Amino acid sequence: AVDVVPFIPIRNATMEECVQLAKEFGETLANKCNVPVYLYGEAATSPERKDLDWIREGEYERLAEMIVKPERKPDFGPAAPHPTAGATITGARKVMAGFNVNIGTSDLSVAKKIAKALHAKKGGFSTVKAMAAYIPEKNITQIGMSISDFEKTPLYRVFEMIKIECERYNVPIVGAEFCGMAPLKAIIDVAAYYLKIDNLSEDRVLEMAVYKAMEKGGAFE
Repeated sequence: AVDVVPFIPIRNATMEECVQLAKEFGETLANKCNVPVYLYGEAATSPERKDLDWIREGEYERLAEMIVKPERKPDFGPAAPHPTAGATITGARKVMAGFNVNIGTSDLSVAKKIAKALHAKKGGFSTVKAMAAYIPEKNITQIGMSISDFEKTPLYRVFEMIKIECERYNVPIVGAEFCGMAPLKAIIDVAAYYLKIDNLSEDRVLEMAVYKAMEKGGAFE
């Protein structure tokens, strides 16, 4: 079973190309495996289908009930769950940033209030999903975030909001981490903001200059 297959333009690819790949993959999977497939993100066929949570409403337990509704008909494949694979979602989107911030309190209710202030559907940032969790081995709490567009909502802006909320509840920030791989531009934006560096871009990063030169056959400009 495959839950979600996103196509993401990391480098030397466009969003339009990723949308086309998602459509081709979805159609092929549905035809070969008889699995219902939904398109989401930039490949979505209706505004509500851009949202992964909308497609997932009801989860696997209610899939058979939801999939027969006209507004929830799959983009490819049968309007019935596969007996073992359920359904698959594919689409195209920007690189996401997984970012977690540790809060120096064991009070989960405080962490939940901070997460609520960040979450898009709770009145926070439009591109942020946030949740709170207790970390028993450290006796602290953590704000776990998924930022779907770090260019629209930079990490430093999210971090500054967390600082404001932590001051409000008189709790400290004791650490932070990326969840998975971190996009280079997200890190550059943070460095430019806190170090107040003018016109900082990946072209000013040594390793990127070497990489680009190698792409061009070893010639530096």
